[in-house]
Amino acid sequence: MKKIDFLATDGILLNGFLAQSKEKTQTVILAIHGMASNCFKKRDEIIAKKANEEGIDYFGFNNRGSELVKYIKKNIDGKKEEKLGGTSYEDVLEGYEDIVGAILKLKELGYKNIYLQGHSLGCTKIVYTYNELKEENEDDILQNIKGILLLSLVDIPNTLEIYLGDKFETYLKIAEEKQEQGKKLEFMPKEAFIHPISVKTFLRYAHNNQEIDFANYGEDPELKILNQISVPLFMRWGSDNEMILQDAEELVNLVNARISNQNKDIHYIEGANHSYTGKEEILAEQIIQFIKS
Repeated sequence: MKKIDFLATDGILLNGFLAQSKEKTQTVILAIHGMASNCFKKRDEIIAKKANEEGIDYFGFNNRGSELVKYIKKNIDGKKEEKLGGTSYEDVLEGYEDIVGAILKLKELGYKNIYLQGHSLGCTKIVYTYNELKEENEDDILQNIKGILLLSLVDIPNTLEIYLGDKFETYLKIAEEKQEQGKKLEFMPKEAFIHPISVKTFLRYAHNNQEIDFANYGEDPELKILNQISVPLFMRWGSDNEMILQDAEELVNLVNARISNQNKDIHYIEGANHSYTGKEEILAEQIIQFIKS
């Protein structure tokens, strides 16, 4: 295992760990962590170990949205600057810059077969990034993406509305007023979200969410954005305390019926929670089986 430093495409300094197999390989899993998280989870450790045993490398990194609040450093043409980052301040669309930067670094290291694996908000970032790459005809990058693995993709806009209930419009108005006052970096009232969140980030989830509102399983009969994924697609959820609005089996049946990808593997893990605590080994085995197939 070794530490890898690299730049996002907009100059943000990032780093992560590369878990390497004993034999040199051109295949790697690129893991994108979820909200308020990091790349040093037990889940990552177990998947990395299983992958290495099968001749697959594993690269996890801390993106600009890792942890709650931190300073992120930028280096463009030798000019250095700092700005507020972390989950509380991130714009999820900037995940594109992080993921593409990581892919370019892996290509530089000699990897040709890259599997994008996301957890929770990391899934949202991957789907957005993949479709942006297709929109921009970035074939030099797309040719190296051999599969996409989405672990617990959450319908963030709809979940937030249900979580806030009758107070959703009240908090949305507060956020819009603060933005008009030039206070987009102020925090929202603590009841507005599950953790401290800036006005800017709240509005991305609650209102300016057209680019990330693609996991509306219950109301979108076409799942158009997810159906634009043409590489093999792996999707998993848990059945216990998962952040989904349907029963796990009902959700899996619904998504399987609406996703047309011929190389899909969509299911849930019985008894797993949103983080797959205690079920990491099962998840890892299923991921490796998917990649090998």
